[in-house]
Amino acid sequence: MPGSKHSLTLSKTTNYTTHAMHPTTHAEVAVLVLNWNGRSLLETFLPSWVQHTPAGADLIIVDNGSTDDSVAFVREHYPEVRLHLFTENHGFAAGYNKAIAELDYKTVVLLNSDVELSRGWLDEPLRLLDSDPTIAAVQPTIRAQRDPKSFEYAGAAGGFIDSLGYPFCRGRLFGTLEEDHGQYANPTDLFWASGACLIIRRDVYLEVGGLDTIFFAHQEEIDLCWRLNARGHRIAFAPTSVVYHVGGASLSTESPRKVFLNFRNNLLMIYKNLPAPRLHRVLLCRFFLDVFAALVYLLQLKPRHCYAVLEGWRCFMIKRQRYEEVRKENIAKTVRPLPTSLMKPYSLLVQYYLRGRRRYSDLPQ
Repeated sequence: MPGSKHSLTLSKTTNYTTHAMHPTTHAEVAVLVLNWNGRSLLETFLPSWVQHTPAGADLIIVDNGSTDDSVAFVREHYPEVRLHLFTENHGFAAGYNKAIAELDYKTVVLLNSDVELSRGWLDEPLRLLDSDPTIAAVQPTIRAQRDPKSFEYAGAAGGFIDSLGYPFCRGRLFGTLEEDHGQYANPTDLFWASGACLIIRRDVYLEVGGLDTIFFAHQEEIDLCWRLNARGHRIAFAPTSVVYHVGGASLSTESPRKVFLNFRNNLLMIYKNLPAPRLHRVLLCRFFLDVFAALVYLLQLKPRHCYAVLEGWRCFMIKRQRYEEVRKENIAKTVRPLPTSLMKPYSLLVQYYLRGRRRYSDLPQ
């Protein structure tokens, strides 16, 4: 992800509203693209952002202390695009947290720098937010930029989580991607919305503490959405809104580093948000399942991936002590148990590998 410097600051639900805020234009919506040394991505995707950002929204490139000529490129070729400049690289999560705290808009869009927009993509999300104050965030349909008929891995038609904390999407189970034939073109509530294109009320984002800077990359938006849901907010899916995501711009899907981050961050997220005594049962099951996953990698002659899984567990065991107060706060602010429509009552591993269900529509509904 852009701006990938790891922050060692672990924040509780930080009240970012105490920071100085920059005045905005008359627009109530900011489309924020975090950039760090992303000149090539800007050349590719900035034209679609300019073309398809509606008149009622401000497109803002948040530069995370780039050392390439990204800023000069925007100033020369797109002088109408607003720049919000940081003097250093704050990382992905902290970069967005800082920008959203400083820019005073009613609604903000967290848009990855490798996403191509389409005509009218913001219309339905804004209608949903305007129509229902309980909706705090919205995700559009996310298709693959390199294969526009197919859903994209990171988000597809909206995200859920299974009984053991494994995330998945309508249109994508593990590595199986479906083509979009309109089979999920119904508005629905989600457990999580993809950080590739997340439309969210700014006040609620700040209220729940924003993105967890410790996560570095991967699943930080799922953690954010867990807090949103637990505190009584809703996350909606906007089927007629479509964007196209490249994905893997920061880490390859085959990267051991990505395997490490996914396992570690998923465990931290569960520990932060899942109430006891269910937490202990889930972590026990996960330990055996994740050790099995490590052994599978070893049998596939991928020793670095095997090590990444085990290292994820080791880091989780170390870092979880630092999350004690965060966990207490999250549990204390939980106002409703998550319904089974969002946190599914079944194991995705059982459904996918033992029962051969490869599509979301094949799962128990």
